[in-house]
Amino acid sequence: MIFIVNFFRFSRLHTVIGTTLSIVALYILAVSFSAVHAQAIGLLLITILGCLGANIFIVGLNQITDVEIDRINKPYLPLASGAYSMRTGYVIILVSVLVSLALAFYLGKYMLLTVLLSLVLGTAYSMPPFRLKRFYFWAAFCIIAVRGLIINLLLFLHFHYNLNGQQNIPPIVWLLTATIFVYSIVIAWFKDIPDMAGDRQFDIKTLTLHWGAKQVFLIGNGLISLVYVGLAIAPFAFDLAINQPLFSIAHLVFLAALWLAIAKTKLQSQTSVRQFYLFIWMLFFLEYLVFAVAGF
Repeated sequence: MIFIVNFFRFSRLHTVIGTTLSIVALYILAVSFSAVHAQAIGLLLITILGCLGANIFIVGLNQITDVEIDRINKPYLPLASGAYSMRTGYVIILVSVLVSLALAFYLGKYMLLTVLLSLVLGTAYSMPPFRLKRFYFWAAFCIIAVRGLIINLLLFLHFHYNLNGQQNIPPIVWLLTATIFVYSIVIAWFKDIPDMAGDRQFDIKTLTLHWGAKQVFLIGNGLISLVYVGLAIAPFAFDLAINQPLFSIAHLVFLAALWLAIAKTKLQSQTSVRQFYLFIWMLFFLEYLVFAVAGF
């Protein structure tokens, strides 16, 4: 049981949930363009397993290369706390990446491209000589490219091609991609706010250290707020073939919830900032649900 709890910590459960929900939402949107095929659920489940393998490899590799930093910033993680040996960490990421690559080859070109691009960027983010996480622009680029572009566009094409034999991207998916693109920017910025001590000690040049936590916090929340206002208006301004009232009201609710959370957050408290960061991930999860339900 303890091993499983630590495995959830090692796999960074919020990223696993985010990956799974994004895949399910893209699958639902692809299914909405045609009748469900008999093999559709199997395709969905294998896709989730393949993507989670890549996800666990990327976050696990980051913990292996960052173990000294994590002993300051995230001492509860299994490698940093000593709950897992480095050998265990290597075994988990090796098995994960092999499963991911095997399933990607089996599932075809769009899935393979998704996994390969994600693995390349995830490895470059953490590993020398690149170690792109040292530079705030390239660190954000890796997260934005994978979460904001690669997953949404290529996985939708993966499902759309396999289910419907089509390779076009409809407007609703472009809107989803643009929305998640902004979320990815903010997540890339906000993840560093509670980690300033360790990042400063190990010379990780984050935007938070460059601009200051308050400015990053304000700009990031301003971006999300603008997105919510735009999404509340979008169904009535464009022909998106979605449930207009549901989509619009949901984003007005998200906007109100965001500003309530902002008012409660104390930037001087690492715990408060971490809670707000996880709240942004919760909004990220809900975004995929809203798009899937409104667009089905």
